[in-house]
Amino acid sequence: MNHRFAGVPELTDTPRVAVVIDVMRAFTVAAWAFARGAERIVLASSEDEALALKGSRSGWLALKDGAPVPGFDAVNSPGLVRSSDLAGRTLVQKTTAGTVGALAVASASLVLCASFVVAGATARFLQPNGSGPVTFVVTGEGGRAVEDLACAEYIGRRVGGGDAEAAPYLHRARTSRAAADLAEGLRRGYRGVHRDDVDLCLEVDRFSFAMVARQEDRLTVLRPVPVPDDTADAR
Repeated sequence: MNHRFAGVPELTDTPRVAVVIDVMRAFTVAAWAFARGAERIVLASSEDEALALKGSRSGWLALKDGAPVPGFDAVNSPGLVRSSDLAGRTLVQKTTAGTVGALAVASASLVLCASFVVAGATARFLQPNGSGPVTFVVTGEGGRAVEDLACAEYIGRRVGGGDAEAAPYLHRARTSRAAADLAEGLRRGYRGVHRDDVDLCLEVDRFSFAMVARQEDRLTVLRPVPVPDDTADAR
């Protein structure tokens, strides 16, 4: 199956099926937020919009990348989000790459957001839907992020039913510029990074749900969709 791999600047038309990849760290964080009980994640186009949405709805929380700042309740770190109690909450997320990529293809017929932690579930979600060729949106570094491309290729291989050993893809991600930047931030005592972030971003199939983005009340809303692993039953 001939999938397409493109950065946001290369998207000249709206794909029918899009899988938006941000491994380090937006869609690893989103998956952890759902695991910690979040009901939905609203993707914001700017920090101002994120704060406005939070302020207009009771109980909503706002998350951004970078260091903690007033008005935002969380930062874009899986190591920090995994200890949060988000049961039943709505989270508004704004990041530099991941949310930008998802909003760029928000009008596609099917939009999934993914990282390694939901790779298998994402592939399984696509298979029975007969999705055909998928456009994988590589969000980091203007479409050149090694870790995002590795994850996209890994999911694409699994969608096609090919043999996909995770180790080579994870090695590419672990030795990426993004991983190095997170390690450097940790060394410098940057408050937006947790010591476990890289390892958490490289846990394959940690969660058995896909993350589907749909339009709800003129907002782009991400929700988890459980995708059981049928092969586990067969064993």
